[in-house]
Amino acid sequence: MKKTFVLDTNVLLHDPESFLKFARHNVVIPLTVLEELDKMKRFQNELGRNARTVARQLALLKNYGKGDLHKGVEIENGSSIRIQMEWERYFVDTFDLSISDNKILMVAYYLNKKGEKVVFVSKDFAARVKAEAMGLEAADYENLKVSYDTIHKGVRRLEVTKPEIDQFYKDGSIELAQNEFLANEYCVLMSPEKSSAVVRYNPESSKLESLLNLGNVWGIQPRNVEQKCAMDAILRDDIRLVTLMGPAGTGKTLLSLACGLRKVFDEGDYNRILVSRPIVPLGRDIGYLPGTKEEKLSSWMQPIMDNLEYVCDTTGGGTGDTLRWVLDSNKIEMEAVTYIRGRSLPKIFMIVDEAQNLTPHEVKTIISRAGEGTKVILSGDPEQIDNPYLDKNSNGLTYTVGRFQNQPLFCNIFLDKTERSQLAAIAADIM
Repeated sequence: MKKTFVLDTNVLLHDPESFLKFARHNVVIPLTVLEELDKMKRFQNELGRNARTVARQLALLKNYGKGDLHKGVEIENGSSIRIQMEWERYFVDTFDLSISDNKILMVAYYLNKKGEKVVFVSKDFAARVKAEAMGLEAADYENLKVSYDTIHKGVRRLEVTKPEIDQFYKDGSIELAQNEFLANEYCVLMSPEKSSAVVRYNPESSKLESLLNLGNVWGIQPRNVEQKCAMDAILRDDIRLVTLMGPAGTGKTLLSLACGLRKVFDEGDYNRILVSRPIVPLGRDIGYLPGTKEEKLSSWMQPIMDNLEYVCDTTGGGTGDTLRWVLDSNKIEMEAVTYIRGRSLPKIFMIVDEAQNLTPHEVKTIISRAGEGTKVILSGDPEQIDNPYLDKNSNGLTYTVGRFQNQPLFCNIFLDKTERSQLAAIAADIM
């Protein structure tokens, strides 16, 4: 039996092509949803662009389907898409119908009363709870989701024999045919005799090979195996996309900045560093910020500046001269994610911090800006999300890992040990 999926506004803003992805079922877009999208189409951000994309896609429906948006346009995947205007008033005394969300829910309730098998689809948990309280089936939009709990961590432990470890140290590489490895997966080889080696799987040679000789990277040295593997991946030019996952204090931003400074200032492999992060506040927002774009961004980018200052102080002995030299060079740029769309970024070392607060479409936009010779680092903690319509499975960072897994130019490292301070480590464990 065909189901009728009634889509909430936030689903279309999350994925503007979502209404095309319910094969063999009916898709209903309440008129109220279109009214909400119409209010947003003038926004010069991702929400505005997605609202305009939905309008264009609906306008094009008649070109590759049959029917009309009132009775339903049938498309190739067997689904029927229609705009729903009619609905009836229920719960008049208890249901405030001046609220758009309630009007959308009332459309779903009306169709359910008419005998259709309705599923209300929303990214808003509260709206789904309200729908279930009304006796409706409710569901999250699952299309752009990847299970956070099943993605690979990037570093594994493997027990081997001591002769195999000895062979690795002798030849600089080893082939373990009995194990399957992902491209650029790191591995800690351990023997019962307590011998060990940290290696990377090279997808071109199909061998486990030694890591780069990292040394001191702008005063920063790895404090654990995962940090060592992360720095190795960031410093390799053949790996163009690196994702760093983990809780606060594990060194994601610090390692990225230190490696970026080496690649730009010491080795000259990239023209400059571009650091960006989404404008999503932690806790209650402080509201409007006066001043120029640069003055507004300074507040949002302060965590980046804190890390940059720490790296420069470590390198320059705390005099501040190194930081001033780096900033005066104009080789480090800080930009909000909002302003990246439309740019072409060749030979750039790009760091996107707090990427877990981005949608899959926003991350796609960022990565697609990468020009020839550009490297992209995405870092964040999918279990600390401030965007109310994302979770650890639907955010852009997790989605990227799931989609790029086993690509030769990609590497993911999960950093789980907090190295910021003893206090931060204890807080991460017990709070």
